[in-house]
Amino acid sequence: MNMKFDSLIYALSRHFKKDIISADCQTIPLQGGTVGNVYLVTGIAETAGGEKLSYRIVLKIQKKWERYGDPDSWRREYDLYTSDLGETFSDAFRWPRLFHAEINAEETEFQLWLEYIDGVTGLDLTGDMYEQAALELGRYQGKLYAEQPDVLRSLTNLSHADLMKNTYLHYRSWPVVYDYIRSEDCEFPLHLRQMLVDIDEQADEIFARIEKLPLVLGHRDFWVTNLIYADGKIVLIDWDTSGWGYVGEDLASLIADEADIDHMVEYYERCVPAYYKGFSEYADVPHIAGHCVYEMILLVFGYRLVEGYLHTKDDDEKTKHVLTLQKIYEMKNIPVHG
Repeated sequence: MNMKFDSLIYALSRHFKKDIISADCQTIPLQGGTVGNVYLVTGIAETAGGEKLSYRIVLKIQKKWERYGDPDSWRREYDLYTSDLGETFSDAFRWPRLFHAEINAEETEFQLWLEYIDGVTGLDLTGDMYEQAALELGRYQGKLYAEQPDVLRSLTNLSHADLMKNTYLHYRSWPVVYDYIRSEDCEFPLHLRQMLVDIDEQADEIFARIEKLPLVLGHRDFWVTNLIYADGKIVLIDWDTSGWGYVGEDLASLIADEADIDHMVEYYERCVPAYYKGFSEYADVPHIAGHCVYEMILLVFGYRLVEGYLHTKDDDEKTKHVLTLQKIYEMKNIPVHG
């Protein structure tokens, strides 16, 4: 790991708002992959006055890579954290505080020193926490949509509104998944296959409806592993896919990405109204009957679930993908009241 000691000292000085002169440290990997890694850095820091302070801080190291249809996403978090976007958050809905950011001279790697948030995340989140996350997301996006702060116009590195559509069309043009659900070899129940075929046939009309919805600043990776519930508040990490999206788009990820399958339908029924309640505190929204969240879930995750099914040899994983599609099927005719 390429960690600079002087960067740690500077970050800790910002963290404690004191002059830190030395620190010991231990690092534990939190998450990451081949292009980025996240570490929990812990230890004892010492101030110029001899005070010793224990600390926990997060170091994120991100290398340059290219995401399909969004080539600058690798450095987006650096760009957003060094902008004024942080001033748009509330105490109830925010990202981790930044203590230090740096990018190398070649602009091929950046490092962020961030606040460590100790809270509930992933599938440990409860239904009440899901609902609160949806409500606070709605409030945040509604407030930005209504107020249009100057920072929104100054952000140059955001994903484009057509990212969801282009990703869906990319999947749909892939014979591996497209042909499979239409083949005699397909092992999915007929009604699930038909659900995917139907969305393909209706896609143009659905996107025409979606594209009439308000455009908002979206996280676009709003799934449970990126949500942390702490002290009654929502903290959101991993902003590298964020950008312009449509009202309700982030709910697709909250409900269907690596979902709590047993509660998917319940969370759909709870989170959609909560989101619109929050949004409507600041701005008018189209009638909830035209919200398109169900369609967005299917457009974003339908073929992804087929791909996951085809590319795993684990029978339990295969079953999970089919069950997730079944739960999406069950959402179709559920009336969601705002």
